[in-house]
Amino acid sequence: MGEVLATIKIMPESPDIDLAKIKENVEKSIPQGTELHKIEEEPIAFGLVALNVMVIVDDAEGGTEKVEENLSKLEDISSIEVIDVRRLM
Repeated sequence: MGEVLATIKIMPESPDIDLAKIKENVEKSIPQGTELHKIEEEPIAFGLVALNVMVIVDDAEGGTEKVEENLSKLEDISSIEVIDVRRLM
């Protein structure tokens, strides 16, 4: 079985949220068997910045579900969405 790189967009509740704290919490919430590849900031509008969290997971049904579940429990998060999944070669 292969691996995929999944990109999950995290929207904070407001522009006033401390992104460094969210990044720290994201790193702590990555489940075992999942590799955190990187976190990128994406400016949205009016000072709001989303985080694109890239994780490497097994290419199996429901591969990102545990990551999504953990991220949705974080404080100061408005929404999360898997925006891209690519197979690793």
